[in-house]
Amino acid sequence: MMHPIRGILTAAALAVLAGCSGQTIGGALDHDTFGDATANNAQLMSGQRPYAVALDKRFAAQVPNTVNFAFNRATLDEGARAVLRRQASWIREFPEVRFRVFGYTDKVGSERYNKALGMRRAEAVVNYLVSQGISRRRLQAVISYGETRPLIDTPAPERANRRAVTHVSGFVQNSPLVLNGKYAAVIFREYVASAVPGDNLQTTTNSAATGGTSGGTGG
Repeated sequence: MMHPIRGILTAAALAVLAGCSGQTIGGALDHDTFGDATANNAQLMSGQRPYAVALDKRFAAQVPNTVNFAFNRATLDEGARAVLRRQASWIREFPEVRFRVFGYTDKVGSERYNKALGMRRAEAVVNYLVSQGISRRRLQAVISYGETRPLIDTPAPERANRRAVTHVSGFVQNSPLVLNGKYAAVIFREYVASAVPGDNLQTTTNSAATGGTSGGTGG
């Protein structure tokens, strides 16, 4: 049995760690998945969580992390596929990293229907990334927030709300670069890539698939 004083000191130490990392112990990039609290505690203790948060911000800054959809559709148009090819190119450069895709809808239609529609949109993104050579085991989960988290709070049809967003969620289990403290190698690759002329990078990211729909009407 832990001594009461030792328990208080342990709790205080965890609180300090949470403050230093800028993350709440047990917190997450998302909040809807069973087991996230345990996973995030482990990542914070190992020092991986701040890296995942930093990489997620870097990912969103360097490539578009969002694709949009037509009304009541989960089909990827050419613009969305072009964005996902850029995402896939970035993801291939970071084989240690795992990702999650979140699906959303606008507020037209029932909440239940839109939850399913958001899931189909997220699945369409995952399937396309897999078609571009990304291992499905690196795409940890597909999550739908449906109509519950609009970018623009309106009951009318709104394309900005009909989206799927890709996020860095963590690291591949037993990744030697992370566990051996060689995370700097991941960052070093980015500096090397930054030396490549922009035109060359553009040609490597330009190269095309679909999602799906089902009955009913949603946004």
